[in-house]
Amino acid sequence: MTSPIDIEGGGTSVVVDGEPGPKTEPEAKKLEGRSPGQLMWIRFKRDRTGVVSAYVVGFFFLVGLLAPLISKLYGKDPYTVYADERPELFDSAGVPLQPNGGISSQFWFGLEPGNGYDVFTKLIYGIRTSLMISVCVTVATVLTGILLGVASGYLGGKPDYFISRVIDFLLAFPAQLFFIASMPVVVSLFVSPTDETPTYVRVVALIAVQWFLGWMSLARILRGTSLALREREFIEAARVSGASSWRIISKEILPNVVTPILVQSTYMLPGFVTAEAGLSFLGVGIVEPTPDWGQMFSKASTELVMSNDITYMFFPGVSMIIFIVAFNLLGDSVRDAFDPKTAR
Repeated sequence: MTSPIDIEGGGTSVVVDGEPGPKTEPEAKKLEGRSPGQLMWIRFKRDRTGVVSAYVVGFFFLVGLLAPLISKLYGKDPYTVYADERPELFDSAGVPLQPNGGISSQFWFGLEPGNGYDVFTKLIYGIRTSLMISVCVTVATVLTGILLGVASGYLGGKPDYFISRVIDFLLAFPAQLFFIASMPVVVSLFVSPTDETPTYVRVVALIAVQWFLGWMSLARILRGTSLALREREFIEAARVSGASSWRIISKEILPNVVTPILVQSTYMLPGFVTAEAGLSFLGVGIVEPTPDWGQMFSKASTELVMSNDITYMFFPGVSMIIFIVAFNLLGDSVRDAFDPKTAR
């Protein structure tokens, strides 16, 4: 056997008869392409504020989803009137005798003055009710905004003119006043004013009223985006190739408007939560005995609670503030993840 011979002045060695050559440098890693969605997810994971906000929002949704199970494990429900079941816990005015609204190891968040509902179970069921209604409204408004906004922007002409005028007309409505004034009217379409209104009718009315004036802002954004996209080269190429309008919209335009849809959705849902709570606070939304976030605020504003149990407002108030702030921060993080050039 012979060994490699170094050649003077040379940069390499000569391998003679069977000896292994010098080790080569490790091969460079193959470049892997990433989709816009993968890049967005990578940027989002680096945003600690967004990740924490996502966990907080997920926690609220999980609590709402598991409210019946939590209530069962807790051993109480939001419908038991403890003022009748256990009158020894209350004074003659219906105020809990124990300090801080009756907070104890048995009643974690205390008891509601008056009827004596358990505050903890009423809160988690109230979160469930408010989030269920708000999610339904958000889904309905997003679907309507996509349908009318993209169709208006891509088709142009008379459809665009008609849809744009409808949007302008509905945007002229004062939303909050319309919600308050129209709720009794919508409810009366299903139930006679002399009859008691079922809860599902109030839920349907809340969804319908908020949806009616909730989709225009997203539709307007998608209309402008679609107007810009329809002049792009890849859309012209799709038309020349004989693709139908439906195929162009579904395969070419919709994938390019995912960003504004997701960003706007994260801003719309907390807005609908506060709107629904406001309607229940004013007495035209969800009413007792069905638990609701806004209904708890309404109860907390009564003279009986304000003068005797100010701590009753603490738990629903803090929980709503945390949820709204977390969802707004999540919306900012989603926007920044899709468009890293945007500064907060």
